[in-house]
Order: sequence, then structure tokens, then C-alpha cells
Amino acid sequence: MDEMILLRHGETEWSRDRRHTGRTDMPLTPRGEEQARALAPLTRDRSFGLVLVSPALRARRTAELAGLERYETDPDMWEWDYGGYEGITSAAIRETRPDWYLWRDGVVPGDAAHPGESIAQVGARADRVLERARRAAGAVALVAHGHYLRILAARWVGRPPEDGRFLRLDTGTYSRLGFEHGRPVILTWNAPVRPGRGPAGI
Repeated sequence: MDEMILLRHGETEWSRDRRHTGRTDMPLTPRGEEQARALAPLTRDRSFGLVLVSPALRARRTAELAGLERYETDPDMWEWDYGGYEGITSAAIRETRPDWYLWRDGVVPGDAAHPGESIAQVGARADRVLERARRAAGAVALVAHGHYLRILAARWVGRPPEDGRFLRLDTGTYSRLGFEHGRPVILTWNAPVRPGRGPAGI
């Protein structure tokens, strides 16, 4: 692998409203679909040795609208399972846990569909995807979720999963991971698409 392109899916109703969205399969909003289409110049006329996408509808739709129609879904790329905090905003959680911070305090167990995960478990999933990416030839594209991709980027540069807290990632943006002098680095992060000009920094 020589470079990895990360796409965070476009906006959903829950991401717009800042509700934690792990395994709930939300569709893109019209704005989210526009964000996904705007990413197409990033993938157009490029050949990827591997394209992996989260099984979530919002990620698959983003991949397709961005021009990545041939891809493989990987269950290791689901968003963090927020357990009992699924669908709840951070502000609402802090009404009962005033000092709560996801990256430090984690989540509480939920129902059978949302049992919850530790950050270490999410990091282990990210490590498995990175191992697959390293074995691919040429460029790799990954389409997934905000917290998950932040953890994956932290692991890429050899940092613990918790260091994903330093890497804000907005919907409909792209990032690039690669190498400098043979060492893993972050080349581009949380880059928006420039209206009418396409992605910058390619």
C-alpha cells in the first residue's frame, strides 16, 4: 500500500443533531448525499487496490455517490457501538453524568442490539482493517464513520485509540494516510471539498 484515502460518510439526521449513531442504520439526508457526490473528484480516474466500506447504509451510499461502486463491506468498520448511549447527545448524557467524556469514560451497556464496546475493542477492529490495507497493492480507500476513523488514524501512527480524541472529523470530508521516509504519517486530515473546485491537497 502506498496511500490510504479515508472518507467519512455524509450527513444523517442524527449526525446533524449530534446524536451518537453507532449501529442504528440511518440514511443520508439530502445534504449528506450532496456531500458524498462532492467527493467524487477524489476517486475519479483513480485505481484502488482495495476499497473497504462499513456495512452501514450511510457509508455504502456515500461510497456509491462518491464513485466507489465496487467495494467490499467489512464488519470491522462499523462505528463505535455506543451501547446505552445510542441515539443520545453528549449534552443529554451530561445531565446525569456532568463530567462524562466519551474518550475517557466510554459507554454503558445497552440492549441486545447495542451491547456497547470499549475503546480498546474499537481499536482492535481498526488494527485488523489496517493490516488488510497494508497488504494491498497501490492506493486503498476506506469509507466509514467519525469516531471509528479517528481511532483508525491514531492506530496508523502508532498511538493508542484514545488519541483519536485529538482528530476532529466532520461529515462528508476526506483524509489521507501515507508515509514519510517509510514511516506512517497523516498526510491530510478533515479536509472539506472546495465548492466548484473539488477536493484540495490530492
